[in-house]
Amino acid sequence: MVAPEGPAPARPVRAGQGPWASAFSQLRRNRAALGSLVVLVLVVVVSLLAPLYAHDIAHTNAFQSNINGTTIVNGKTVPVLTPNTSGLGLGVTPIGPTWDPAHYFLGADNQGRDVMARLLYGGRTSLLIGSTSALICCAVAALVGIAAGYFRGALDWLLSRLLDLIWAFPVYLLAISLSVILLTSGLHLGPVVIGANSLMLPILIIAFIYVPYVARPIRGQVLSLREREFVQAAVGIGAPDRRILFREILPNVMPTVIVFFPLMFALNVLTESALSFLSIGVQPPNASWGTIINDGLGLLYTRPWVAMAPGIMIVITAVSLNILGDAVRDALDPRAKLRGSI
Repeated sequence: MVAPEGPAPARPVRAGQGPWASAFSQLRRNRAALGSLVVLVLVVVVSLLAPLYAHDIAHTNAFQSNINGTTIVNGKTVPVLTPNTSGLGLGVTPIGPTWDPAHYFLGADNQGRDVMARLLYGGRTSLLIGSTSALICCAVAALVGIAAGYFRGALDWLLSRLLDLIWAFPVYLLAISLSVILLTSGLHLGPVVIGANSLMLPILIIAFIYVPYVARPIRGQVLSLREREFVQAAVGIGAPDRRILFREILPNVMPTVIVFFPLMFALNVLTESALSFLSIGVQPPNASWGTIINDGLGLLYTRPWVAMAPGIMIVITAVSLNILGDAVRDALDPRAKLRGSI
């Protein structure tokens, strides 16, 4: 009788290999993570090449109306916008996709602007807002969570109540309310003035509304770390709080912050697109994937690619970031799979 096989032996860890090197090694073996990273890098690179595409390939201005413009399709000169012949004959119908990179690859919107050029410029804006707001959110949340969890007492009570106050509002309702208020006069913080058209406004709004969702798990982790033997030993030998925070607490919290970053990046891109779709996010003359979807809302039946193209880019970016975030979590926290299987 053949004995039943036992569990597969775990991959041995190289001698002297630290946790960060081990996590990086595991990430390199994760094909899904590498694939999502490649896709994300391609999206970023293509978006950064927006000026090159607009000026040197499409020869167009993505932010200027081209109502009376013409282009070349199959060797013939055709207008970018043609009068609408359906119904009452009101309005115009933009040219559809030509699949020619030099002549309106994805067609035009109702202002005669090149959709492909605007898609790339919109990617620059959406990725900038998503990444910057995620970075600010994670940094502020780490500061608040560490301060509340380590010092406890009155400071913990005050910070926790502030987080509860923000948490009490539905995310999008709070974001919409702040956007509507701040879009009228901008943000004035003493000598610092942020105009209503500035990209810093949606960045700060999105970062602010998600701080409690990152700070609370970090606070709970710090509360647990504070009772661990190595922290108690540091307190027992009289180490100052600054040393304990930077040498003991912060290195153990950083993996959690790193795991949150790609997830918040994806969530912030979705939030920015939703606000811009409602015309209370990115303001003209800037463009984002959300504003382009709004531009194509009235063309869904005639020129669906105007709205579909940015929607596809949002899905690709969000899925890639979520897959990458899950892989980073598994690499930095080996117990995550074990907890999920219990």
